[in-house]
Amino acid sequence: MSDTLYPMKFHPILKDKIWGGQKLKTLLKKESNLPNIGESWEISDVEGDPSIVSNGKLKGRSLKDLLETYKADLIGEKNYQLFGNKFPLLIKFIDAREDLSIQLHPNDALAAERHNSFGKTEMWYVMQADKDANLIVGFNQEMNAEKYLGHLENKTLTQILNFDKVKSGDTYFIEVGRVHAIGAGVLLAEIQQTSDITYRVYDWDRVDDQGNARELHNDLAIDAFDFNMPDNFRVAYDRTKNRSNKMVSCPYFTTSYLKVTERLEKQNTKDSFFIYICVEGEAHISVKGISVDIKKGETLLLPACIKRYEIDAENATLLEVYV
Repeated sequence: MSDTLYPMKFHPILKDKIWGGQKLKTLLKKESNLPNIGESWEISDVEGDPSIVSNGKLKGRSLKDLLETYKADLIGEKNYQLFGNKFPLLIKFIDAREDLSIQLHPNDALAAERHNSFGKTEMWYVMQADKDANLIVGFNQEMNAEKYLGHLENKTLTQILNFDKVKSGDTYFIEVGRVHAIGAGVLLAEIQQTSDITYRVYDWDRVDDQGNARELHNDLAIDAFDFNMPDNFRVAYDRTKNRSNKMVSCPYFTTSYLKVTERLEKQNTKDSFFIYICVEGEAHISVKGISVDIKKGETLLLPACIKRYEIDAENATLLEVYV
C-alpha cells in the first residue's frame, strides 16, 4: 500500500446554470457568489474541470495528477488496466430551480466515435423535492423514431413523456439512450460515467438574457435513442441499517445505500476505490488513526489501496460507490 494515500475530499466545482437555484448553498452549505448554482461537481476528471484535493498532505493536488502518480494504488488494478490515467466516475449534486432540458446521452460506441469520450450511464438519488416536483424518465407509451419525430416537429413532445412525482430517497437508473430530465424543485445526487456529452432535444422554448435559445442536438440524438427500453428505471432497495444495501449495479459502477447509526468496521475486497457521498447527517471515516469527517453535501474518495477502515456515525446516510 502507498502510505501516502488517505481518505480524500475535494473542492467542489460549482456551475452556474440557467435553471439553477440556491439549495446547494442553503441546504448543502456550498460557498459561492454565483447567482444560480445548478451543479456542484464533487469528484471530476472531466477535461478542463479537474478536482483538487482539499484536505491532508496532498491538498492542492489534482485528481489527474494523483492518478498519474499512484495509478492502481488509487483506483485498483483492473480499473487502471481499463481506464489508465482517466478517473472513471463523475459525482455531482444538482439543484433544479427550473426544469432541465429534455435530453439523453449516447452509449460508449457512439460517444467514442463522435466525441472521443465515454458514454454517460448515470443514476439519481433524490435528496430533497418540493411538493409535486417531477422527474421525467422515458415515454408514457410505446415509441418509435417516426412517432417521436412527429411529436418533436409538432411541439407536442411533453404529451408522450413520462412524469414521475418524487420524494426524498427515490432512486432512478438512467441508461444511455433513455430520454430524461430533472424537474423544477428537485435536489439530487448524480453518479455517472466520466463524460460531459449530453444531447438536448427540447428546452421548453427558453432563452437567455440576450434572447438566445440554447443549442439543440436533434440530428445527433435520433441515432442515440433506444426506443425499446423497458420501464425498469425506478430502483427498489432495502434500507437495513449498518450494512451496504445494493441499489444499482452495472458495468460502470455499483452503488449501495448505507444508513450508519454505530461504528462499522469495513473491509475493501473489491480491487476498487470507494466513494462515499453523504446525503444526510454526518459521519467519520478512519484509517490507521486518521479520521476524516463527511457531512451532508460532502463527498469522499477512499483509495483502492486502503483495505481496512471504520465508519462511525450516530445517524448518517451515505451512498457507497465503487467500480
